[in-house]
Amino acid sequence: MPPFHDYRDGGVLVMEPAASAALFGGVRSRKRARVTAVPPCGFVSAAAEAVEVVEEEGLTAAKRQKQQQQQREAPSLDALPDECLFEILRRVKGARARCASAAVSRRWLALLGGIRSSEIKREPAAAAVPDLNQVFVDEDEEEEDEFEVPLGGGCSSERCLEGREATDVGLMAVAVADALRGSLESLVIRGSHPTRGVTDAGISAAARGCPSLLSLALWHVPQVTDAGLAEIAAGCPSLARLDITGCPLITDKGLAAIAQGCPDLKVVTVEACPGVADEGLKAIGRCCAKLQSVNIKNCAHVGDQGVSGLVCSAAASLAKVRLQGLSITDASLAVIGYYGKAITDLTLARLPAVGERGFWVMANALGLQKLRFMSVSSCPGVTDLALASIAKFCPSLKQLSLKKCGQVSDGRLKDFAESAKVLESLQIEECNKVTLMGILAFLLNCSPKFKALSLVKCNGIKDICSAPAQLPLCKSLRSLTIKDCPGFTDASLAVVGMICPQLENVDLSGLGAVTDNGLLPLIKSSESGLVHVDLNGCENLTDATVSALVKAHGSSLARLSLEGCSRITDASLFAISEGCTDLAELDLSNCMVSDYGVAVLASARQLKLRVLSLSGCLKVTQKSVPFLGSMSASLEGLNLQFNFIGNHNIASLEKQLWWCDILA
Repeated sequence: MPPFHDYRDGGVLVMEPAASAALFGGVRSRKRARVTAVPPCGFVSAAAEAVEVVEEEGLTAAKRQKQQQQQREAPSLDALPDECLFEILRRVKGARARCASAAVSRRWLALLGGIRSSEIKREPAAAAVPDLNQVFVDEDEEEEDEFEVPLGGGCSSERCLEGREATDVGLMAVAVADALRGSLESLVIRGSHPTRGVTDAGISAAARGCPSLLSLALWHVPQVTDAGLAEIAAGCPSLARLDITGCPLITDKGLAAIAQGCPDLKVVTVEACPGVADEGLKAIGRCCAKLQSVNIKNCAHVGDQGVSGLVCSAAASLAKVRLQGLSITDASLAVIGYYGKAITDLTLARLPAVGERGFWVMANALGLQKLRFMSVSSCPGVTDLALASIAKFCPSLKQLSLKKCGQVSDGRLKDFAESAKVLESLQIEECNKVTLMGILAFLLNCSPKFKALSLVKCNGIKDICSAPAQLPLCKSLRSLTIKDCPGFTDASLAVVGMICPQLENVDLSGLGAVTDNGLLPLIKSSESGLVHVDLNGCENLTDATVSALVKAHGSSLARLSLEGCSRITDASLFAISEGCTDLAELDLSNCMVSDYGVAVLASARQLKLRVLSLSGCLKVTQKSVPFLGSMSASLEGLNLQFNFIGNHNIASLEKQLWWCDILA
C-alpha cells in the first residue's frame, strides 16, 4: 500500500511522488520536485499533465508505426520487374533527364545502359495546332541540353577510361550520356579496376548506347570475352579501328564476330592475346574488304595459315603490315611477297623461324613494287644476300631500318646502295658486323636522293687505320646520327666532315671519346648551316666547340643539346646570347653553368627560347630566380630539377611565368 499524507485542512489524501510515478506507468516528471508534499490543486494538474504525456507518446508511436506500414505497403518502382522499368526508362526524354535517372541506382543505370539508341521512344510528330505551353517547355529543355558540358574533357567524340576509372559503371554512364546524341566515335579503355573491372556488361552497354563508334581500344582488360566483342559487332556496325592488347579471354570467335558485324573495319591490332589463332585472322581478311592496316604482335598461336589467309584475302587494300613475335616461317613471307601488291609499309620483328630463303623469296616474288618503308628487327634470316634482293626487287623503297640483324655486314652494302635508286633514309642499330669501310662504300654509291643516315650502338664502327683511296662526296646527306658507338673518335669524325658538306642535323650523342679537335672540322665544313645539333654525353667538349658552332651557324641553329657536357661553362652561354637568333630549344642539363650564365642568357632579347633545361646544374641557385622570371614570353617549358633553387622560389617563379610549364 503506497504511503499517503493526510491534510486535514484540505480534506484530501496525497501519495508520495515516487509512488505516484509508479502508479502512472513510470512517467518521468518534467521537473524534479523540491518537496514531497504538494497542495491539493497541484496534484490534480500534475496528474492531468502526466496522462496527456502518456497519451501523446502512445499516439506518436502508433502513428509512426502506421506510417511505416503504409510506406511498406505503398507501390514503388523498385517493385517492378526489369521489363517494366525498361519500357518506362526508354521513354525518358532528353539527355539531362536520362542522366538524372541513371543516378538513381545501379539497377536503373544498368537498365539505361542496356537500351539501344534505336530503342529510345521518340516523340511523335507535332500536331497541326500545337500546345503552346508544351512548345515553350520543349524549347527550354532544348536550350538546357545545348549548354550541357560534354564528357571526355570537352570533346564528346572521344572518351578514355584508365586504371581505376575503368569500370562497368563508368562505361554504362558513358553509354547513357551518348545514347541520344550518338556523337562518341572513339573509346579507349586502358587497364581495369582491380576489383570492379570492365566486363562484358560494360562493353555491351557501350555497344548499345554508342552506335556511331568508329574506334575501340581495349588495353589489358582481362575480363572481357568474346561475348563483349559480339555485342560490339551487333551494335557498332561502323567500327573502323580495333585495338586489342593483353585480353587473354578473347579468341578467334570474338574476332570472327567483329569481322562479320563490322565490314568497314580498316585497322586491326591484336597484341599479346593467347586465345587468338589463325581462324580469327582469316575471318577478318575474308569479311573486311576495306582492311588497310594489320598489326599482329606476340600471339603464340598465330601461324602461317592465319597470316597467309589474311594477306591473300585483303591483298587489294592492305597497305600496312606489322608482324612481331610470331611462329611464322618462310611460307608467310613468300605469300606477302607475292600478294602484297598494295603494301607500302612492312615491319618484321622477332621472327626466329624465318630464314634467309624467306626474305629472298619475298623480294623475288615481285609483289612488293609499292613498298616504301621497311623495318626489320631481330630476324636472323636477314643476310647480305637477302638485303641485296630487297634493294633490287623493291624499286620504291625509300626508308630501311635494320636492328639487331647480326648477319648483315659490309659485303653487299655497295650492291645495296647501287640497287636502291630512290632510298632516302638508312638506319642501322646493333649490327656489329657493319664497319666504317662499308658505310663509306655505301655513301660512295648511294643515290642522289639519299638524305639521312643513322648508326646506333654499332660496335664495328671504329676508326680506320688508313683512309680509302677514293673518299665519297655525299652532297645530298642532310641528317647524320652516330650514337653510342664507342669506337668512333676524332679521326673518323674529321672524315665525316670532309664527305658530308651539306649536313643540317647532327646527333653525336654518347661519343665520349670525341673532343674539340674532331668536331671543329665538321663545324667548319658544313656549308648549308647546322639546324639541330645533339651532343649529349660528349664530356670532352669545351666552350671552344660551342663558340665555333655559334659563330659559324648561329643564324640557322634552332636546337642545341649539351646534356652531360661537364666542361661547358658560362662562356658558352655568353656566346649563345651574342650569336644565336633563331634558337628555340637549349638543353644545358648537368653542365657547369652558374647564375651569371643564366643572367646573361635572360638578358639576350633577340633570343626566343621555347624550351630551356637547367636540370642538374648545381651552380644554379636562388639568385637566378629574378633572371628566369624575366625570360621571354615565348618560353613554354623550363626544367629546374636537381638544383639549389628551392621550393619557395619555384612557387614564386610559377607565378611570374604562369604561362610556362615548369618542371622542378
